[in-house]
Amino acid sequence: MKKFAYMLASALMLLTASASHAQEAQDFRKMMDTTQYGRNKAVGKYADIRGIKMYYEVYGKGEPLLIIHGNGGSINNFLFQIPYFAKKYQVILADSRAQGKTIDHADSLSYEMITDDLNGLLDHLKIKNANVIGWSDGGIEGLLLAMRHPDKVKKLAVTGANLRPDTTAVDPFLQKAVLAENIQAADSLKKMKTVPAGMKNQLKVMHLLSYEPNIKNEALRSITCPVLVIGGDHDVITTRHTLEIFENIPKAYLWILPNSGHSTPIFYRDMFNQVVGDFLAKPYRSIEKEGRFN
Repeated sequence: MKKFAYMLASALMLLTASASHAQEAQDFRKMMDTTQYGRNKAVGKYADIRGIKMYYEVYGKGEPLLIIHGNGGSINNFLFQIPYFAKKYQVILADSRAQGKTIDHADSLSYEMITDDLNGLLDHLKIKNANVIGWSDGGIEGLLLAMRHPDKVKKLAVTGANLRPDTTAVDPFLQKAVLAENIQAADSLKKMKTVPAGMKNQLKVMHLLSYEPNIKNEALRSITCPVLVIGGDHDVITTRHTLEIFENIPKAYLWILPNSGHSTPIFYRDMFNQVVGDFLAKPYRSIEKEGRFN
């Protein structure tokens, strides 16, 4: 259980870092633990959203930009994106249901629930629509937001997202490790007379990672907003699966980063911010027929 809790707290960063990046990953972990983002008393607020008190922070002014963290993550995962995008956008970040400072006492958890929470937060803030950036599970929720609440998403950038939890989408070694950890943790909890709330909550988030999402390609084709699909060439999510997502979204660009794993917003933060920023700022360009030569 502790092993998985550590993986969740690291947002998959440390487990997917190469040996050459190991020390750098540890340094980033320390920065996340000490940054004001995610614990900023000056801007941090709670909103009553769909039966939970959702913790959120807002930075900057301008066009709304919702940034969504990954499994077991928090607002602080975007310490490199917040100051960059807050120069031009009203940056909105929240701790997702059952993660970070957002407590959830329900027995179940799904990506659809988290997605509808985020939609509720935008309603709470009286935001008609927003640009969206999602990392990992945040990318899944970004895709679902574009499908379930299409009027809310102007443009969407997702990195390390997946449509299903099997080995056609997830690196086989990591998929097997996560599933085994989930089963072991579930068996351990069954033997306890009283299950601590924190452990029960961790199991709920683990279950989400192991058995969801289950999104069909047909559903992707309903997305009407422009989407930038991002992945590392050695991501947790296989390159062929990232390509599958790209190919099934009508208005999409694809960006595969070489020599990169899952943590594109961390290890490639400057490039990530610039490319995503350009995507959000420029009109979507349909590239067809003779235009493919340009």
